[in-house]
Amino acid sequence: MRAGVARALFASASVLGALAVPTAASASDGPTVRELLEKCDNGTDSCVFHPKGQPEYFTGERHAVGDPVYNCTSDPQRSSVAWSDTTSQSNSAGVSMTTEAGFGRVFAVSYEQTFQHTWEESHTESQTTFVETSPNQVGWVERAPQMQKVAGTYELHFPDKFHDHYIWYVDLEISGPAPDSSAAVSQHVRDMTDEEQANCP
Repeated sequence: MRAGVARALFASASVLGALAVPTAASASDGPTVRELLEKCDNGTDSCVFHPKGQPEYFTGERHAVGDPVYNCTSDPQRSSVAWSDTTSQSNSAGVSMTTEAGFGRVFAVSYEQTFQHTWEESHTESQTTFVETSPNQVGWVERAPQMQKVAGTYELHFPDKFHDHYIWYVDLEISGPAPDSSAAVSQHVRDMTDEEQANCP
């Protein structure tokens, strides 16, 4: 009897992404994505993450790192910019995710077993980059980290019915630093504004 119920719910009990609308129960009665993920390995008989396809690699948002440098002299300058930048993971549900949490640990183990790489929750890169500026110019450094997305489904089995179902599914997309943690680093310059020139010593 229990097995038959479980098979029926395989297709009907689902939470899609951050919508948290179970198809076999009303939205008002169903659990949220956060509630389900917090139950992973914390009230379930089993909680497994099933990846869908290979990771998708992409370039993260380019942003300034380190402090800008101002050339207040009458000669070209070569300035060193020391910077440190951290890239962290995120997910489509917007919930906090670390390997200390059950669902974070489950994902990290599944990722490593499937793709033969260790999942990094965050990666910090530190460098010193040289910037060439002409007189009355400001220079700065930008970094665009290499990232990856992994899509998949959490499958949660409960010993007793949770919101009227023994089995729930949660679709989730997780983003984080790519395994090689490389990044595109670039230098930029522009003319100083009148206000910036006024601040020159």
